[in-house]
Amino acid sequence: MGRRVVVGLVVVLTVLILMTGSCLVGLVVGPQIADLIPDGERMGAEATTPPVVTREVTPRPEGTSESPSAAAEEPDPLALPTPIPSDILDDAGAEEQLVANIYQRVAPSVVHIRVVQRISGDDQPRLEIPGWPGFPEGPEDFYRRGEGSGFVWDEVGHIVTNYHVVEDAETVEVTFLDDTTLPGDVVGTDPDSDLAVLRVERSPERLYPVTPGNSDTVFIGQRAIAIGNPFGQEWTLTTGVVSALGRTLPSGTSSFSIPEMIQTDAAINPGNSGGPLLDRDGRVIGVNTLILSESRASAGVGFAIPIGIVEQVVPVLIEEGDYAYAWLGIVGRDLERDTALAMDLPADQRGALVIEVIEDSPAKEAGLRGSDRQVDRNGAQLQVGGDVIIAIDGQPVHRMDDLIVYLVEETRPGQRATLTVLRNGEERTLDVTLGSRPQEPQ
Repeated sequence: MGRRVVVGLVVVLTVLILMTGSCLVGLVVGPQIADLIPDGERMGAEATTPPVVTREVTPRPEGTSESPSAAAEEPDPLALPTPIPSDILDDAGAEEQLVANIYQRVAPSVVHIRVVQRISGDDQPRLEIPGWPGFPEGPEDFYRRGEGSGFVWDEVGHIVTNYHVVEDAETVEVTFLDDTTLPGDVVGTDPDSDLAVLRVERSPERLYPVTPGNSDTVFIGQRAIAIGNPFGQEWTLTTGVVSALGRTLPSGTSSFSIPEMIQTDAAINPGNSGGPLLDRDGRVIGVNTLILSESRASAGVGFAIPIGIVEQVVPVLIEEGDYAYAWLGIVGRDLERDTALAMDLPADQRGALVIEVIEDSPAKEAGLRGSDRQVDRNGAQLQVGGDVIIAIDGQPVHRMDDLIVYLVEETRPGQRATLTVLRNGEERTLDVTLGSRPQEPQ
């Protein structure tokens, strides 16, 4: 029995010694091992999950009582792009040199825009449960932060961006490539084209205006380069090609559409909004504006406002603060084959079918007629009976887009136009004095 007691004591002492030794090893070696593990792996998969973002502006953390001035005093750390050593650039291929040279030349013209938007506490839902005392009221106002891109337009300090980037902004900050941050004043906005102009106070020698290109000479397949701040990653460059032209899409900030948009597969993400789309010479051919994506991140289908519309709208925004478009006052769509046959027109007849004429509009005064009935064709309900616009001022109209493009690019309010229409299969002309697009309620 004595031997058993002795053996037991030996075992117990051995275990205690091993446990003590392992603890000492952990204290000494553990911190060294931890330093070798990347932060993302220590934090788990959630650390590598990209933030959920909206199309327009990359959202930033919301504050419940932070004032705009406090937000401006604590800017996020700025990650400047890495300069390219000359010896590396000399050894690069022709394509790499082209892109690198464009980046070095145009990046100083691109800016990072941060905004603070005030959200009224009255707009927040209040939770009430019958039989329970009321919940305490929250703060009167909330502040939401957002960001986007823009570019220097001239040496006076005007910055072009998207309207949705600065919409309802209380404060605007503009950061340049050299890490200079300045307050920006909104001098003009146009929700219909989703364009806005800011103004900063900076000496002309420190401003680098972009060189506008010509959107009329853009072709499918040509090089397209985007520079901006996707997801807040400053001065990011992406490349691709022009994948389509002539897209007409809703502006997203008004009930009207933007014509002639440029489609590209260069990666455009939230935060790129307002940045330039460039050609192979570094000239601006468009303003990156929106994407089509189920994931709300780049899926290779991005769109830019053509520089032709930018050059048309921006000078007026600088001088007058807003832009007035000519307005006809109809709701229409393309005349397609089934509808043409249902209206006893040739199957290949094309034009803009008038679905509805807005009351008290120029179209109403001119005598245009909208669709007056529906017919069933192959299981689809088709609106028929309206006038079909086939020309305006002698310019052929094959689609509704043709009419929109002409009204935006070639006419102004108060101008007279001549419409050629088909009514009950007969061609006739109508003269119309165009008005101004009605202001939408804010």
